[in-house]
Amino acid sequence: MKKYPAAILMTIFLSSLSLILLGQMSAASEPVYQPVGAPADPKVSIAWNRYYDYAETTRLLHKLVEQHSQLAHLRSLGRSYHGREIWLMTITNPDTGDHASKPAFWIDGGIHGNEIQATEVTMYTAWYLLEMYGRNEFITRLVDERTFYLLPMLSPDSRDAHMHGPATTHSPRTGLRPFDADRDGLFDEDGPNDLDGDGHITQMRVRDPNGRHIPHPKYPHVMIPAEPGQPGKYRLLGTEGYDVDGDGRINEDAPGGYDPNRDWPWQWQPQYVQSGAGPYPLWVGPNRMAAEFIIAHPNIAGAQSYHNTAGMILRGPGLKSERWDRADIAVFDALGKQGEDILPGYRYLTMADDLYEGHGVEVDWLYSMRGIFSFTNELFTPENFFRQTDGGRFFATEETRAKFDRLLLFGDGFVPWREVDHPQYGRIEVGGMKKNWGRQPPSFLLEEECHRNMAFTLYHAEQMPQIQFQRLKAKRLDGAIYEITAVFSNPKLIPTRAAVDVARNITSPDIIRIEGPELSIITGLWSRDPFFREASEQVHEPERLRIPTVPGMGAVYARWLVTDPGPWRVSMTSVKGGSVFQELHAPDSP
Repeated sequence: MKKYPAAILMTIFLSSLSLILLGQMSAASEPVYQPVGAPADPKVSIAWNRYYDYAETTRLLHKLVEQHSQLAHLRSLGRSYHGREIWLMTITNPDTGDHASKPAFWIDGGIHGNEIQATEVTMYTAWYLLEMYGRNEFITRLVDERTFYLLPMLSPDSRDAHMHGPATTHSPRTGLRPFDADRDGLFDEDGPNDLDGDGHITQMRVRDPNGRHIPHPKYPHVMIPAEPGQPGKYRLLGTEGYDVDGDGRINEDAPGGYDPNRDWPWQWQPQYVQSGAGPYPLWVGPNRMAAEFIIAHPNIAGAQSYHNTAGMILRGPGLKSERWDRADIAVFDALGKQGEDILPGYRYLTMADDLYEGHGVEVDWLYSMRGIFSFTNELFTPENFFRQTDGGRFFATEETRAKFDRLLLFGDGFVPWREVDHPQYGRIEVGGMKKNWGRQPPSFLLEEECHRNMAFTLYHAEQMPQIQFQRLKAKRLDGAIYEITAVFSNPKLIPTRAAVDVARNITSPDIIRIEGPELSIITGLWSRDPFFREASEQVHEPERLRIPTVPGMGAVYARWLVTDPGPWRVSMTSVKGGSVFQELHAPDSP
């Protein structure tokens, strides 16, 4: 073998190393191919095809704030019954104004612990607003002009209980504050029991020729009622569990037992009227923390609460006896019908008329006591299974779920029936649908669910009121009298104050103010008509005109007659619509 001098070998080595490094640098300098809709190279990379528990969600919240400290702020409103922080994130651009001075949007998720994708949608919204700021013009403008308050986990205790403990897809819906659901003097003593230890609370059955159920002929793991005249093979015994306290009943006092969404003050009723109510309104700690924050921030003009399931965009009222103002309903209708386009398969519905009646519901409290246009989205429509309706009301039919499990989940959605020993019933079988789907989308449908629901929320937020100056003019009349006219518009769908807000004086009126070093006013008046044909004169404090509301896509006209030469400062301040001002000098001639 030929030997080369060391200097030549070193030269060859360094040249090769340089080529490798140049190749790496070239590869690193290539921009990441960006799909439309979301960043491929975010500062905080999060997989949106899975669910995150309390500890993971907490870590992600802190990471988002760490990487986007200019736009995001994180605080705890307090602790849950089991000591978990109730995190609230504020997102806005502070360089364009304090968060409390801008129209704000409230988003919460997970008031029912088993409705776990509600947290994911809220988190996705926070992530998207932060990561797309500066990349997308619409998102950038929204964060500059609006404030977002996001509370991803209203029931973190029961959410973790669902994820890490035995549960059905429907449980635990409650919080985990001890509660005597069966009124026997004991608390949470008889909940479901995981008889086979697999982490899922499924169904119990026993072979019985007098039973009235049979296996589905095509999907034998699904139990269906026998036809009239057809012999049965099994008796269904309910969800997994046994009689813990010896009262002859099974699973009648699970942990919790109350409904956090029957806890809000508007139309609240006690347990004997409204099932699930606690002893008094806002008895549930995290609800009270959220309510106190919302009350302290009257700039909140829109709100979204995420639940599951069935693909619904719900508004109140929760009771058929309530009647809402038609002007407000028109706003809800415009928002909700747009939502049906953004969310295919979702239906815009009224809670009391189209679903069921409920006392003490959050969305009613937000509107009726805070004047906030608010929706509850029931996440995940059964149409997502095969992009068609199948006749199921809230969930897909048993056959649709079984078909989806076979063709797309490859059997991963059901626990096979297996024998176990039951302390009261003897040898029985347990099996059925797993807890982690049914109400929740499977992994590959989760990100689309997050994005579409976020898009509806951002459309709503974009339509919150936004006061703008349209025109400001001073005109000199005879002598030393000046006529000053100001026109303020609201180019958004939502009024600065809802009709319910005006009727109940929930927030203060909008204020149009004129100021000057030697201000001397003869009269001040305002109108909704540019020709002041129907004007309201304000005798008391004419420099501070009180306007009930500026309607969506509407304007208000203010006029003063003054005798001072100015200059003047004219402003408008709206609790939910923001504030603007301009300065004006007197004209030289009439």
